[in-house]
Amino acid sequence: MLKKFFRYLILGLGLYALIATLVITFYKDDPQAMIWQDREAFNKRYIEKLSLEQPTTINSVLDYLGSPDLTFAKRNSDEVLQIIFYRTQHKTSDGITTIDECTGLLFKNGQLILWGPSAYKKYQD
Repeated sequence: MLKKFFRYLILGLGLYALIATLVITFYKDDPQAMIWQDREAFNKRYIEKLSLEQPTTINSVLDYLGSPDLTFAKRNSDEVLQIIFYRTQHKTSDGITTIDECTGLLFKNGQLILWGPSAYKKYQD
């Protein structure tokens, strides 16, 4: 009887581990369905992993993070500058997302060139 119990226990734990591993591996997070605290953390983790060594396009960021909280764009002769903001830190509980609560990602002709506090300064210049 005890042997049978342990056999089912081990089988159940193994099945649980398999299902958990499959969900973690293949389930894609949907930022649009997250509560704001989770989305902030999700955005922050993604942005912290960005690197200029690996070229990043605006489409790949939009595919992964979803719609930005704020966005601005301008054209200077032959180049298009676009800055998109994703909320990464909570400041005031007023229901409004402001630039100081976000991290900016600056794109030049669709390629990421800068992110963080200096991105918006560069965009304004």
